[in-house]
Amino acid sequence: MLKGKAWKFGDNIDTDVIIPARYLNTTDPAELAKHCMEDADPDFPKKVKKGDIIVAGRNFGCGSSREHAPIAIKASGVSCVIAESFARIFYRNAFNTGLLIIECPEAVRETETGDLLEVDIEKGEIRNKTKKKLFKFKPIPEFMRNILDDGGLIPHIMKKFQASCNI
Repeated sequence: MLKGKAWKFGDNIDTDVIIPARYLNTTDPAELAKHCMEDADPDFPKKVKKGDIIVAGRNFGCGSSREHAPIAIKASGVSCVIAESFARIFYRNAFNTGLLIIECPEAVRETETGDLLEVDIEKGEIRNKTKKKLFKFKPIPEFMRNILDDGGLIPHIMKKFQASCNI
């Protein structure tokens, strides 16, 4: 069960807003986290807490295919992103880097910044504790949850490789 405060953003939040290009000279997750979402909300990097949840409109993560964007979000402490929809390349990059993302338009429409959310990945439920509302989303397939649990695609593959080699 994930629990956190909601940070709400609008439609078409592109990867340049998530992590501005001027910071792409590093791949250090901690450094990227210092600038996550700062062009949308300059206070976000300083105020976001471990476990908080980004809530956004349509087409979240559009723009370039940079993996820096989901890395910056994850490194900032955000436990998941709930959006009406995601750009396809961001969707794949999020799972590859171990960032949980959920499509649930109803939850987005009924959530405001500051609302307390609980997310049950296995049941496919989002509870807005502030507004006392429950939203359902299509549960994430087990094989994708395994990738997330292992921290992303590369750690997942390494784990399987080590298991197959009895390392």
